[in-house]
Amino acid sequence: MKTLLVVSLFLITTFVSYTQGDNWIKLADKYVAFKTEKDKVSVSGKEKSVDKIKITCVQGTVQIKSIKIVMANGKEKEYDAKGIGVMTKGMSSLNYSVPDKDEKIKYIELEYDSKGSIVTNKRAKVEIWGKKGGDDD
Repeated sequence: MKTLLVVSLFLITTFVSYTQGDNWIKLADKYVAFKTEKDKVSVSGKEKSVDKIKITCVQGTVQIKSIKIVMANGKEKEYDAKGIGVMTKGMSSLNYSVPDKDEKIKYIELEYDSKGSIVTNKRAKVEIWGKKGGDDD
């Protein structure tokens, strides 16, 4: 059973995107402490109008636990991101659809923690990317 779980997590992480492409715009970046924490990320300007978001790890190792997207009209959707597993530098999450594509994002709430220790690792740094449009590149 453990082998099946490890293989499943490995397969999930192999299907992640390594490049952002031309249509992805960076919404924010955050440093992750060496403890479980929740961050509320506000977005501004044209970045508020996206159809999808994804998280990319650009430094260290991070485990995403949950992602909540809250729209300006109050609609929200929470994703259990535990299926992503642990992301290391260069890896991206799956794409997450916003709850209401016609509305603007008010904020994104992330629950995560950085893996490793202060002595041996740098804190993890993640970027939040958004995309307007229908394709999943």
